[in-house]
Amino acid sequence: MAHDRPGETLNPTALVHEAYLRLVGDGTDHRYHDRAHFFAAAATAMRHIRIDHARRKKTQKHGGNVQRVELDEVAAPTPDDELLALDEALTRLTVLDARKAQLVELRFFAGLTNDQAAAVLGISPTTADRDWAFVRAWLRDAVRGS
Repeated sequence: MAHDRPGETLNPTALVHEAYLRLVGDGTDHRYHDRAHFFAAAATAMRHIRIDHARRKKTQKHGGNVQRVELDEVAAPTPDDELLALDEALTRLTVLDARKAQLVELRFFAGLTNDQAAAVLGISPTTADRDWAFVRAWLRDAVRGS
């Protein structure tokens, strides 16, 4: 969210609150096996919240494609378009390698460092580094190709 424009309607506090409600506030008895299971669920919840928010903002009822932009930003893609492209790419990556897709969720949506994400996934930081290098190149190509 650090790269989002100021004034976005979904701020970090709202995101965390919504994720909390999805993780524990729906009245069902959630049991997380360990810290890794909780962080994986939190990252997935935050991904879904951000994607749903981006899709909702693009609907006709919420202004559709009408956006106020600065003149120097006209040629740049909007953060919502980039987020939706990232979601599509992550969905494709999950089919190829679910662990690498989960690494992206933990780093991008949960904001974990490489070492923290490696611990959550139960892999070495070196393996996480290699996976991250692969994923960055793969996502860059996948997002450009969408």
